[in-house]
Amino acid sequence: MARVKSKKYIGVYRNQLVNGDISYSINYKNDEGHKVWFTVGKKSEGITEIYAHNKRSEFINNVKLGEEPPAVAKKKKKNIITLDSVAQDSYDLKALHNRNNKLSRRKFELHISPTLGYRDIKSITTDDIQKLQSSKIKDYSSKMVNTILGELSTVFNYAIDKEIVTLNPTKKVKKLKVDNARERYLSKSEMKTLLEYTKEDEQIHIFILLALTTGARVGAITKLTKRDINFDTKIINILDEKNNERYTAFLCSDELESLLRNRTKGKKLDTPILEENKSNLYEQLKDKVAKVLNDLFNKGITDPKHRVVIHSLRHTFASHLAINGTPIFTIQKLLNHKDINMTLRYAKLAPDSGRESVKGLLL
Repeated sequence: MARVKSKKYIGVYRNQLVNGDISYSINYKNDEGHKVWFTVGKKSEGITEIYAHNKRSEFINNVKLGEEPPAVAKKKKKNIITLDSVAQDSYDLKALHNRNNKLSRRKFELHISPTLGYRDIKSITTDDIQKLQSSKIKDYSSKMVNTILGELSTVFNYAIDKEIVTLNPTKKVKKLKVDNARERYLSKSEMKTLLEYTKEDEQIHIFILLALTTGARVGAITKLTKRDINFDTKIINILDEKNNERYTAFLCSDELESLLRNRTKGKKLDTPILEENKSNLYEQLKDKVAKVLNDLFNKGITDPKHRVVIHSLRHTFASHLAINGTPIFTIQKLLNHKDINMTLRYAKLAPDSGRESVKGLLL
């Protein structure tokens, strides 16, 4: 049956239910001037017309004070769908079909969840995403920030498919221009300084040595175990999460070999070599190394292209290979790049760029 207006109280209505019970509802205007309906409760629950009237007065007072009525807020809270919950469903669905799913999920958990994860996905706006973009560009490259927003866009597209939302707010956020013309890498003297600085912290020192002599990504280094190192052949078996495959790196540093031999004594075959406690090893190393790099190389540096970040260690490895005259296809193999175009940016660092060939043309 339709709501019946109370004869005594403005904005109070009663509704006769099929089972003979009566429910009471009220309406009022919110801070935007829109009429809002709220069901107060049933007569069988002790709700009366005067109680509904008092509740309406309470709601109106809350609105005048610029506050949302607690009962309305509680009801909304029950109905929200958080971005984290949608992302979890999205990544769980892709787990069996997407080889980069673990890496993608980690990016979301690291870069998006802390800021927006707890929010109702329907409440997230383009402005929220632009703020996220602005905060990330302070510490990461334009390419990385675009990748982060790409992960967020993927989650929103999943939400659209599931009819949770109707629009993807990331679509209105302009991508950052990616400029790889100048990428920071460490000089030999800077590498020496970095290694001297970290000698007192074995965990970080080994990480730096591994990064500078293998070019492996952070995630790959955190997963290295005793099983992955063959001290007889001096080969390190590395898992490339990005491409979901293993490739070969070489143990060519006597200092690193000595440290790894000592570090692996007593370790179980499948325990990460750099693990020291139950903390998330990836996050632990990332934070500790970032602090060291900031202290040594980033004071007063604001342009992301000129800042030394953890990925700069991989870039340093490849850059010095090129400077030493290593063939570009060998560098591609050592970095485990699938696309040669990713490796070609190092070609400009090669010592012989064609000068000698040109000199001999007229001889």
